[in-house]
Amino acid sequence: MKIKELHLLTNNLDRTETFYNAFLGRAVSRKMENELSFFIGTTHLKFILSQIPEPVYHLAFDIPNNKLEEAIEWLSTKVPVTAESNIADIKLWNAKSIYFYDNNGNLLELICRFDLDNKSEKTFDSSSIISVSEIGIVTDDVPALTNTISGKHKLSIFHKQPAQENFTAVGNEEGLLILVNENRNWFPTNQKAQSFWSRIFIESAMGEVGEIITESGPSKIAIS
Repeated sequence: MKIKELHLLTNNLDRTETFYNAFLGRAVSRKMENELSFFIGTTHLKFILSQIPEPVYHLAFDIPNNKLEEAIEWLSTKVPVTAESNIADIKLWNAKSIYFYDNNGNLLELICRFDLDNKSEKTFDSSSIISVSEIGIVTDDVPALTNTISGKHKLSIFHKQPAQENFTAVGNEEGLLILVNENRNWFPTNQKAQSFWSRIFIESAMGEVGEIITESGPSKIAIS
């Protein structure tokens, strides 16, 4: 599964533009009065201006799995990594991550997945980011939403992570929907998961495109 396009909310377009211009080392690809967008690897990421107080999300970016140390050095010149952990060793997934925040308070993650064949000989910079590979979706019933998404889009529970009542990853190594209960901590922080509007366009391994829309409130999720 691949996350092809992702729409999120922000309370401040100007600061979001400043952050991502610095993070990506280039100007956003498009800016309108109430939205801006750019590409992070193969994913089109859009922020839309909203008056909903402090909408925050969790998303992860895949990077080449031989570039973790270079990525840490590169990232440290741009933003502080989280105080909780400079490197998180996710043994169950055979992956390692570094976490940081954007200007909106979104918890961001650079992740190396060692079972993917994505090594690179290029010096790490923003163009080394492969894609948005994870987005958190907050719900009041993880098993029910798992069944709905899996059935509608023919997606499987991630084979490296057994399904739980309050946490289930759906998809594969290339893209994951992280389904969690409201107020569960986003690993490895004490930040509570909250539900806000988002629009997610995914592409299945079979090439089928689907859309998921979440509204503010964990029960309000539309699948199409």
